[in-house]
Amino acid sequence: MGVLQDLGSSLRGTLKKVMRSTRVDESLVKEVVRDLQRALLRADVDVHLALRITKNVERRALSEEPPPGMSRRDFVVRVIYEELLSLVGERKEIHLKPQRIMLVGLYGQGKTTTAGKLARFFTRKGLSVLLVACDVHRPAAHEQLEQLAEQVGVPFFGMKGERDARVIAREAVKRSRPNQVVIFDTSGRHALEEDLIQEIKDLKEIIDPHEIFLVLDATIGQQAGKQAKAFHDAVGITGVILTKMDGSAKGGGALSAVAQTGAGIAFIGVGEHLEDLEPFDPKRFISRLLGMGDLETLMEVAREVEVSEEEAERAMERMLTGRFNLKDMYEVMVQFSKPGLLKRLLSSLPFFSMPGVGDIDDSFIDASQQNLRKYRVIMDSMTYEELENPEIIKGRRIERIARGSGTSPEDVKALLKQYRTMKKQMKQMRGNRKMMRMLRKHLREGDLGL
Repeated sequence: MGVLQDLGSSLRGTLKKVMRSTRVDESLVKEVVRDLQRALLRADVDVHLALRITKNVERRALSEEPPPGMSRRDFVVRVIYEELLSLVGERKEIHLKPQRIMLVGLYGQGKTTTAGKLARFFTRKGLSVLLVACDVHRPAAHEQLEQLAEQVGVPFFGMKGERDARVIAREAVKRSRPNQVVIFDTSGRHALEEDLIQEIKDLKEIIDPHEIFLVLDATIGQQAGKQAKAFHDAVGITGVILTKMDGSAKGGGALSAVAQTGAGIAFIGVGEHLEDLEPFDPKRFISRLLGMGDLETLMEVAREVEVSEEEAERAMERMLTGRFNLKDMYEVMVQFSKPGLLKRLLSSLPFFSMPGVGDIDDSFIDASQQNLRKYRVIMDSMTYEELENPEIIKGRRIERIARGSGTSPEDVKALLKQYRTMKKQMKQMRGNRKMMRMLRKHLREGDLGL
């Protein structure tokens, strides 16, 4: 379990403490501030930054008056939200149009894999993409990018054996079409050395990129800020892509350190699959961290699997109100069985986890995908009454379902166990109705700026 996951749980616990209190006084505010400070420090956020944020929360919560019509409790939650936003910086706009993108960074940061993920992202937005291999130093970089291009289904350009990245870049620019997103994967080094700086500067002049994205591994923590500043001073990066944000123990440090340099965070990598790259939206990130959910992400995922927004909203409403049975769970698994999509669905719902942040266990999702075919057979052997009311499936019913589906009673019990896991999460959500009402009110009225 990464510290970012702990941070999300700690922050949600802090909000619960505020919302459950009968009186918001100085004693409560100081207790909440101590909890917030501990949570930020455990997430590897710089101590001075953590102190600044928590002091601001304490000062504003005790000295500022809530806007008309807002309770003191709601105001304290709003202050926490706004101060946490300052931790992760401003939103970097992602341009969905033909452009040239240059990826830079040191060895081992995930540039080549990120190039493939970016290609998948832009193709899903309806854009034509070309991947270009300009890494002439790392063995097999050419082959890796070519394989990624094949997986995504986009054209690839490289000149195997060519030792000068400048030659490859010039030829790629000639061959690329004006209506393409052209992504250039460049060489790295073990450190920001003079020859790397010169090569990047030369490539920048040849490519004339619209974006220069620095790719950083989030596990380096606060060192990410120093790297971002060094690259920015050298070649003027336009944004940062943080990889390995899923469960990273130092993700909080990397995120806050980069944000403090003023370099906009463009994307975050939240898993190993090509789909696991998200445009970084500070407001959505903090909302999910605090357990507010993210309806926009839910709609994006729904569109990817051709589920209408109305259907997605109905599904979410059933989940939030607890009217969720075995049949509903099965339909969700079928619709979101592609790698990464089920996780993204759950991450968009209040009090479920975003990758690396919340409480849904990866094994739950992995088991759901692996056992989907078996579960379909098991459910086909259930009656309508059993699908609608899974609680009645016991004893002889389990044996009958197992015989009818050609599986074992243990398989049927495993399915029921996964269902109960989801049900338990929903009970926790229903147990926080007061906070849910408050958060929904803010979301509707725009008090949190979402």
